[in-house]
Amino acid sequence: MSPTTRDTELRVAIGGLGTVGTVVAQRLDAGIPGLTLVAVSARDHARAARRVAALRRPVPILALPELADAADVVIECAPASVFAEIAEPAIKAGRIFMPISVGALLSHWHVVELAANHGARIIVPSGALLGLDAVRAVAEGEIHSVRMITRKPPSSLAGSPYIEQHGIELDQIKEPLKVFEGTAREGALGFPANVNVAAALGLAGIGVDRTQLEIWADPTVNRNTHNIVVEADSARFELKIENVPTEQNPRTGKTVALSVIATLKRLVSPLTVGT
Repeated sequence: MSPTTRDTELRVAIGGLGTVGTVVAQRLDAGIPGLTLVAVSARDHARAARRVAALRRPVPILALPELADAADVVIECAPASVFAEIAEPAIKAGRIFMPISVGALLSHWHVVELAANHGARIIVPSGALLGLDAVRAVAEGEIHSVRMITRKPPSSLAGSPYIEQHGIELDQIKEPLKVFEGTAREGALGFPANVNVAAALGLAGIGVDRTQLEIWADPTVNRNTHNIVVEADSARFELKIENVPTEQNPRTGKTVALSVIATLKRLVSPLTVGT
């Protein structure tokens, strides 16, 4: 039965109770018609217990693989290193799987075929990439090119594999510096915590291997900024997005959690607007 016509609410579990997962859990706990938070998981059990205790309706803290048995919808809000521990059980159980680590999805692409075989659905929220619906729309025609230029405060790129492998000293950057240029796939691998937006853009458009990406470490900006230019046979458009970073994690924009919430509401709403 369709999620919009079922008599009972959709049960939601969250894998990862960090910056994004906590906001989503709090919003679900506050009440969204048709949706019920039933479980969470987290690496830091003690911290998660404190956050769960603050909810109006505390829920159990489960191991990542156990979330699939508890819920109809499993949201991945965890480090990319544990992606498969959340994704595979949820998909094998035929659940709706909602990942925010889109770069990790590229590295575990077998789960898409797994979803087809088990009747599961993988739904990727727009995250920090506002305007993704326009990209999806023109992709039904022919897209000639997609280019994205991302500018972030240098500190928000700390810990990225590409930065460490190339010995880039972020604290020494005093003016805008292009630290990467390549495809969205290459960027997602080199900056797994930073450019999930590039992976989502590629999947929505002409693919991650044809989507071009630049990443700049820019000490003159205090927001995560994305400039996107799409050339297609049906339209040419440019998007400029300035996402406000969360206080807890400068790598993550505030819109990411809001996008997850909006995507959840879309599952149960009698009216949806947008592609």
